[in-house]
Amino acid sequence: MKTKAVRLYGKMDLRLEEFELPEIKDDEILACVISDSICMSSYKAASQGADHKRVPNDVAENPVIIGHEFCGKLVKVGAKWADQFKEGDKFVIQPALNYKGSLAAPGYSYQYIGGDATYVILPHEVMELGCLLPYDGDAYFYGSLTEPMSCIVGGFHANYHTTAGSYVHKMECKERGNMAILAGAGPMGLGCADYAIHGGNPPSLLIITDIDDARLTRAAQLTTVEDAAAHGVKLLYVNTNNIENPVEYLRELTGGAGYDDVFVYAPVKPVVEMGDALLAHDGCLNFFAGPTNPEFSAMFNFYNVHYGATHIVGTSGGNTDDMKESIKLMSEGKINPAGMITHIGGLDSVAETTLNLPHIKGGKKLVYTHINLPMTAIEDFGKAAEENKGTELGDLFADLDVICKEAGGLWCAKAEERILKLAADL
Repeated sequence: MKTKAVRLYGKMDLRLEEFELPEIKDDEILACVISDSICMSSYKAASQGADHKRVPNDVAENPVIIGHEFCGKLVKVGAKWADQFKEGDKFVIQPALNYKGSLAAPGYSYQYIGGDATYVILPHEVMELGCLLPYDGDAYFYGSLTEPMSCIVGGFHANYHTTAGSYVHKMECKERGNMAILAGAGPMGLGCADYAIHGGNPPSLLIITDIDDARLTRAAQLTTVEDAAAHGVKLLYVNTNNIENPVEYLRELTGGAGYDDVFVYAPVKPVVEMGDALLAHDGCLNFFAGPTNPEFSAMFNFYNVHYGATHIVGTSGGNTDDMKESIKLMSEGKINPAGMITHIGGLDSVAETTLNLPHIKGGKKLVYTHINLPMTAIEDFGKAAEENKGTELGDLFADLDVICKEAGGLWCAKAEERILKLAADL
């Protein structure tokens, strides 16, 4: 079977190509990818090429398919898995396989599996490790968001606090503690706030900071102060760029005590150092945002580490249980990560979008792999409709503009249904 896919050949070298997939083996599964959301980690892989820890050294000769936040349906199931999976099943993938200690992962390391493709082959290790997960949501794009949400969930579970008088660490964020999400008005920060309030262990005080008023305004519209209050959370949005001494100001909001859990959502030295300065006694700083620079570092107060029991953790991705939790919370309607998505595009837009991702404003860029469509902001659908008036593309953007406005400016299942009408092979 032929597939179309965006493949990585080396540093900043992504190519959209059509090629033949081999016949699957008895321990493999052929799958159709419907949607993929583009992660900053894909940009990091593209910018570093073979220097990236997950990208093979021979990528120039054996290119890999990029994309790891994907959802689709199974097409052909190898004999070994016929009693567990069936054709037509919807699925999501946990890409952090850790197979026999290897860093190899779909979207970084494999020739025949990645999210930015029409059809892929799931290798045996995906099923053996329980990383092929059933998905029964009403829209594929929610499935694509389970992976980024699982990273957020994993970050919360990785935080810990000490137990006075013992060496036992209590995992999770502090119950009804003070929490700050720094640089938190981006797409992952939005998901973090949603989970903090609705994930089952909410803080009593939640501060979300950023340096962009437009991002903060949108964040406040998606995660409202009123809804947070209904869950017993005092929520405040703060533009630290407008404050002379942001550390002093933010600590005052806690009565001087500081924050039990601080999440840093930007790999920026001053932001990390602000997080350190905000920690309460036994405070945990979670450095969530992975840097592209392997030499990235920041100052950390080791006097407070010794006498104040402050500490730091870092997570890179979530595990399979985190994905299952994300799927469950979405299916129950407790979290809605649709607000993370700000742009929609087709497979033909992936290479350019990925290579320029740090410079494209907005949140998540969602891709439907069986269509061609320029990467377009949801808020620009009306403009795109006018620019393409009288064409099939113009009609599509006009319809999507109406649908998304009815959904409060968010991407939704009805919008997905409309766009998939263009995918004749599904």
